[in-house]
Amino acid sequence: MGTQAAENFEPPAKDVRTDEQKKIDDWLPITSSRNAKWWYSAFHNVTAMVGAGVLSLPYAMSELGWGPGIAVLIISWVITLYTLWQMVEMHEMVPGKRFDRYHELGQHAFGDKLGLWIVVPQQLIVEVGVNIVYMVTGGRSLKKFHDVICDGKCKDIKLTFFIMIFASVHFVLSQLPNFNSISGVSLAAAVMSLSYSTIAWGASVDKGKMVNVDYNLRATTTPGKVFGFFGALGEVAFAYAGHNVVLEIQATIPSTPEKPSKKPMWKGVVVAYIVVALCYFPVALIGYWAFGNSVDDNILITLNKPTWLIAMANMMVVIHVIGSYQIYAMPVFDMIETVLVKKLKFPPGLTLRLIARSLYVAFTMFVAITFPFFGGLLGFFGGFAFAPTTYFLPCVMWLAIYKPKRFSLSWFTNWVCIVLGVCLMILSPIGGLRQIILDSKTYKFYS
Repeated sequence: MGTQAAENFEPPAKDVRTDEQKKIDDWLPITSSRNAKWWYSAFHNVTAMVGAGVLSLPYAMSELGWGPGIAVLIISWVITLYTLWQMVEMHEMVPGKRFDRYHELGQHAFGDKLGLWIVVPQQLIVEVGVNIVYMVTGGRSLKKFHDVICDGKCKDIKLTFFIMIFASVHFVLSQLPNFNSISGVSLAAAVMSLSYSTIAWGASVDKGKMVNVDYNLRATTTPGKVFGFFGALGEVAFAYAGHNVVLEIQATIPSTPEKPSKKPMWKGVVVAYIVVALCYFPVALIGYWAFGNSVDDNILITLNKPTWLIAMANMMVVIHVIGSYQIYAMPVFDMIETVLVKKLKFPPGLTLRLIARSLYVAFTMFVAITFPFFGGLLGFFGGFAFAPTTYFLPCVMWLAIYKPKRFSLSWFTNWVCIVLGVCLMILSPIGGLRQIILDSKTYKFYS
């Protein structure tokens, strides 16, 4: 054991960066602050993972049915916990070096050029996709809050304006420099996610089973059932999509050869995953038990009474997606600022940050206002980009880097995850795309 520690300790990697590069790294959001505690990792991970996706889980259950629904939820939980463990382990597998960003790990596994091309497009689709969907969710929940409180007495306000109100918060919050500076926002978001999940299943229990509740699959035609099943797989994939920011979160934790960052990080991840289970399983199962296949794609819409409780839950969703938006936007800000400063040689500073980040927030707001089909977007993005980055890309990297012995447990486990992940990636966008097409037939732009 001692010799192993000595081996790990011997070659502290020489810092070959110039003063200019160090200054830039100290300014960039991911690498600027490394003094996070393990509980930061817990609530950042809860905020990243328990998203608006949890509210669509009863709907996904109604497309999967009891048996497949429970199986998909549990298998997803186990696989994603395993792949998250792999990423935490791989963060510092080269002595003296830290892979602070997902694409840096990709470059180590697949080579400098190929690694970038494999990881960055997928990571961007996920993070920008999540930000757009959260703009829609934030706007929708604000509108629902307004409608519930007004109870038909106020003037009807378009969803577009609520999305704009929600976006206005982000023009301010997006100026916070790094992960540690948004830890307060993130903690509030994590608490809110647990609270509104509890309200969702608690209110369902209180309402009790609907009269004539129907547990048959939602769709009546065979193509409808098949496509619905595919779409539901994407919705579940979306619900477990915290991996895209996990290395970036771990990068904020201090690390020495004696105390590597993976120990506090893993502690935080385990706590986060227990919270995830406490949010997901009761909401999915009790929501489906209470309403069967008549549940909406957001369970809070199905629960109309008691008014004050539903209004409160919707406000909690708003606060939570404010935090989630920031967690997912931070790595995007890091990429944008890296390109601007390192490639295009802009001087790092407040003006650059203000312009770059405000443009990004405006872009996500514009797309959200233009295409607010919530459920279909989840299914489509879910399969397309979440499945690779969450379910099997970590396994492919693990096989490429560690090269476990053929037919060993590690080799076998990784290949099972890869096969399941690839199936998910191919099948779920089909269901999601069909849903978008059906929704868009009745949709009027900027209504």
